Amino acid sequence: MSDQIKKVVLAYSGGLDTSAIIPWLIDTYHCEVICACADVGQEEELNGLEERAKASGASKLYVKDLTDELCENYIWPMIKSGAVYEKKYYLGTSIARPIVAKWLVEIAEKEGADAVAHGCTGKGNDQVRFENTVAALNPNLKVIAPWRIWDFTSREDLLKYLDSKHIPYPDSAKNPKLFSRDRNIWHISHEGGPIENIETEPDESFWVLTVSPEKAPDKPEYVEIEFDAGAPVAVNGERMKPKDIVKTLNKIGGKNGIGRCDMVENRLVGMKSHGLYETPGGTILNYAHSELESITLDRDSQHYKEVVASRYAELIYNGQWFTPLCAAMNKFFEEIDKTTTGTVKLKLYKGNVISAGRKSKYSLYSEKMASFGDVSLYDHKDATGFIRCFTLPNRVRAMMEQQVENK
Repeated sequence: MSDQIKKVVLAYSGGLDTSAIIPWLIDTYHCEVICACADVGQEEELNGLEERAKASGASKLYVKDLTDELCENYIWPMIKSGAVYEKKYYLGTSIARPIVAKWLVEIAEKEGADAVAHGCTGKGNDQVRFENTVAALNPNLKVIAPWRIWDFTSREDLLKYLDSKHIPYPDSAKNPKLFSRDRNIWHISHEGGPIENIETEPDESFWVLTVSPEKAPDKPEYVEIEFDAGAPVAVNGERMKPKDIVKTLNKIGGKNGIGRCDMVENRLVGMKSHGLYETPGGTILNYAHSELESITLDRDSQHYKEVVASRYAELIYNGQWFTPLCAAMNKFFEEIDKTTTGTVKLKLYKGNVISAGRKSKYSLYSEKMASFGDVSLYDHKDATGFIRCFTLPNRVRAMMEQQVENK
């Protein structure tokens, strides 16, 4: 085994799990371990990570800010699609995994590594997302998933192992979390521990990005978002980079109680799980985008896009970003959203997002045509022939049933 794997690139966070994985990889494979920590907007302290990684046995640490690329090349296409998994989840964790795994592959190729490793458990979706990406980008790389291999079963086991190696670890590791969190620029998720109980309301202390609707301001706040070909480009008249748009709307939405989600979802591995998600900026952007599409897309395009978006959400959730089908869908959404340009005004009030106006030079809505008084564009009499044709199948079937009954 050690002859086959000489160098491994590990997705490293600096937490207890990945701190223990480094010496375990060295003990098990007698290999060099290179660590890589991707900054996707998790807002964790990155200072001291290199020293910690090397103290655990790593030869070096890569750190890279991927937030710009994440927003522009992953989140923005997802906004254009309108994808929401099982009608509630804005795919915050799912959409960040492909870019992290892609970066791991790039480092592995640069370093001439034989394998990449991750700290995902054997019950979750993330293991599939990481490994699906690696398989798509470099099928020759081996993937090591320690939680599916080693004999450790608890955080106490990991602490004892690190103590036996005289390897330091964060003080926080001694205080087990009641539940786990995953954060990036798009969202934060909470799961495990007391959150696994689906019969009670989550404790208010669980939430991080959002205030409760009850504690949100008593006065509504208005926000205007501008889109260009389906992509958000400005907030309240100020043009911003994608990541700054998300950060700005996270703050605005969070203080107004926007973006909380409590859901039981179907995991890819087959079980149901209970999670809490906070996506304040994403909730606002998706709502605004949908409102703009309501006036820029024709009926058939709008309805078919909803069908495709549901399947697209499954691809993202399942870690199938780097697949021909996902690439084709991205082209479809890009094409269909060419005219989704304009502005949407929203009213935010105690957890609610309410439309307060939308406009576009490509709007298909005609107030004149929609009114009852004007007959120059549409005469009420025109409906007669249309209805006779539209109802023909029902009339034919009813006539057949009458004939059968009369025999």
